[in-house]
Amino acid sequence: MTLPPITDPRRKRILYRATHRGTKESDAIVGGYFSEIAGTIPDDKLDEADALLDEADLDLVDWIMGRQPVPDRWRNTLFDGVLAYYEKLAKRR
Repeated sequence: MTLPPITDPRRKRILYRATHRGTKESDAIVGGYFSEIAGTIPDDKLDEADALLDEADLDLVDWIMGRQPVPDRWRNTLFDGVLAYYEKLAKRR
């Protein structure tokens, strides 16, 4: 499936930050999720996306893999989508 090009500068920056995390795991999981949704993130969720991408890679991967509990601040947020994306990837294996 080919996604339409993202023209909004903020969404482009979010997508870049999500796909250039610094670890292969984060790039694949966080980047993969945001690659699918960057063009359609509701405007009222852009600050949340930026805040999520401010989190350290190691923390994100630990939360995604279940090695550490997900902080309450990330429950019922875009992070749930990241988790669902990871679970979808894991089922393909």
